[in-house]
Formats: sequence, structure tokens, C-alpha cells
Amino acid sequence: MIHVGDAAPDFELISDSEETVRLNDLRGKRVIVYFYPKADTPGCTKQACAIQDLGPQIRDAGVTVIGISPDAPKKLAKFRAKYDLDFLLLSDPEHVVAEAYGAWGEKSMVGKTYQGIVRSHAAIDEQGTIAAIQHKVKPLETAELWKMWKEA
Repeated sequence: MIHVGDAAPDFELISDSEETVRLNDLRGKRVIVYFYPKADTPGCTKQACAIQDLGPQIRDAGVTVIGISPDAPKKLAKFRAKYDLDFLLLSDPEHVVAEAYGAWGEKSMVGKTYQGIVRSHAAIDEQGTIAAIQHKVKPLETAELWKMWKEA
């Protein structure tokens, strides 16, 4: 499990546009990485659209947003196009990055337990250090995470 002050686990994932994205390439920028279970489902759509609605303010604060799910890049591309999302969506089908960030774990639905994405988000500062991290967040909470830098 990672904590505030730890180095952010680096990653290399494929985007919705089939491009490779490396966290290390964003060093020097403030980044919000958020993990969501499945594109185009009610909670995940609410989360993405809340971030999109604040997009200009987030960009003005110099923050890059990255959404990560186990979905395939083509499904992410459809999700991005459907809601006109202007931030990165990355595919983590083997949930390696989700595990590194503590966003993969036991969940339950209708009395059954299974492993899956635990809705989470992390703020990473310019030096690549975890500035904030939360698990089991509500969909609308991620959109507000960028304010920590606005108020700093």
C-alpha cells in the first residue's frame, strides 16, 4: 500500500487512442490518477462527467487528469467520444497499476464477493510524490481533488 509522501508507482499503459502513456513522462507536472471500475456505467459516467465539467479550472491549475480502468482501449475510446472527455483514459486489463496504487481489492455485490477496482484517486506532485491518496471514494469526490493545489 502506498501513502502520502511515497514515490508514485510509475506505469506504462495504452490509452484510448492506442498510444503508450508513461507516468514518468509527466514528471514536472501535477497529475491526478483515478481508478474506476467500468466505462459507461452510471457511477463511472458520473465521475468522468464531473471531472469534465471542471476541466477548464483543472487545466488552469496546471493539473493533468488520467482515468484508469480494466477496459480495452476501444471501449475507452467510445466512452471518451460519447461524453466528449478531454482527459486521458488508460487501459489496465491486468490491473497491475491498480494493484500498485491499492485500487484493486475485494468487493461485494448481491451477497457475492469478487476482486475488482476499488474506486480510488491519487494526486501526484511535480516531483512524482503522492500528495494525496484515497480509496473507496464516491464518484463526485475525484472532481474536487484538484482544489488541493489551487488552495496551496
